Amino acid sequence: MSQLKFDHIGLVVADMADGREFLEGMFGIDRWTQVFEDSGIGVYVQFGRTAEGPCYELISPLGEASPVTTALKRGVNILNHVAYLTANLDADAERLQARGSIMAGPAKPAVAYDGARVQFWITPQRFMVELIEALGHEHVYEAKG
Repeated sequence: MSQLKFDHIGLVVADMADGREFLEGMFGIDRWTQVFEDSGIGVYVQFGRTAEGPCYELISPLGEASPVTTALKRGVNILNHVAYLTANLDADAERLQARGSIMAGPAKPAVAYDGARVQFWITPQRFMVELIEALGHEHVYEAKG
C-alpha cells in the first residue's frame, strides 16, 4: 500500500492579493511561497502557512479557459480540494478508482512541484482529492516582516 502524506487544502480565489490578505488577517498566515504561473494546468498558485500549518494553496485562473473559472463564476467548489503527496501516483489512482472515485482529468506536470505529475479525483462523497507524485517535496516559504 502506498503512503500518502497530507500537503495542502486548495482554495479558489479571484485575486491572489485579496486571498492572501484574507488568510493573513483571519488565520495568521505569515509564510508564503512565490506565485507559480502554470500554463499547462491553466492556473496561478501560491502556498501559505503558519509555523504550525496547515498549508493552504490559493488558486486563481490563468485566463478564461482555466479549470477554476467556472468555480468562480458559479460560486461553487471554492474550497476546492485536499492534496496528498505520493511516491506512486498510478498505484494511488488505482486505489481511488477501486473505491469508486472518478478521475477529473489526466495526470499533468505541475510547475509548483518541479514538474511532478498531479491528478485530481472526485470521491463518492463528492469531494476532490489531488494526488501529487512528489513524496519528499517541501514548499519553500518566506516569512513576512
